[in-house]
Amino acid sequence: MAVRDPAHSRSIGLLVLTALCWSLGGVLIKYVAWTPLAVAGGRGFIAAALLAFAFRPLRFTWSPLQIGAALAYAGCTISFVTATKLTTAANAILLQYTAPVYVALLSSWLLGERTRRVDWLTLAVVLGGMALFFADELEMRHALGNAIAILSGVFFAAMTLLLRKQKDGSPAESIILGNLIAGVVGLPSIVQSPLLTPSGWGALALLGTVQLGLSYYFYAKAVKHVTALELVLIPVLEPILNPIWAWLAYGERPGPWAFVGGAIVLGAVTWRALVSVRQTRA
Repeated sequence: MAVRDPAHSRSIGLLVLTALCWSLGGVLIKYVAWTPLAVAGGRGFIAAALLAFAFRPLRFTWSPLQIGAALAYAGCTISFVTATKLTTAANAILLQYTAPVYVALLSSWLLGERTRRVDWLTLAVVLGGMALFFADELEMRHALGNAIAILSGVFFAAMTLLLRKQKDGSPAESIILGNLIAGVVGLPSIVQSPLLTPSGWGALALLGTVQLGLSYYFYAKAVKHVTALELVLIPVLEPILNPIWAWLAYGERPGPWAFVGGAIVLGAVTWRALVSVRQTRA
């Protein structure tokens, strides 16, 4: 009798926790009176230190694959922060989460992971639900910011594929290197930034340890046991949760279409996760 793979099921749960940690960024960043690049750099340094401690001993091979994944990671975080500054947050998030499309197109060629009909169906429903979710906030202006947000989605997809390519090795080192690169890029902005208040330091610490460090600890563990497409489809819950925390913390109530779109995305991702768990066999 076939038995379900417990490592795969556990990894699906880790990806849900990853999305939960990522989604805290919108609320926490409001407490840090720094520029976006300074915030990205500060949380990158903190996350790198946490992950270096959690994944000891480290194995830096400096291979093209390890360095490529690190550069894609840094490119993803830096370009997203920049896009958020140049366009609306809704545009930045929605355009970054075009990443599953690129992963679906390339995972078969790069990883040998065939994209099935159920994957394309889930992807179409998720993108449609996200469009509804952010319908009240989308703007067609800010062409440069929108272009950088699309680039962030490309980096997100590249990071996912290259980390998954290291599934038999240790992808954590690429994530640590990526955080260090983001930290170095943001360092000039950190030096020029004012001292933070105690609440600002606390928020920055949470951004580095929970929102980025803990999330990528879960992500690195999940990389070994799920497909590349699952690595970007399950965490699509993150942009849905983000404004919910803002609603609870600041009373920023989402529009009516947001509830419809959020329910569609949540339902599609949950259904896809359940199908994946049922179909996976040890």
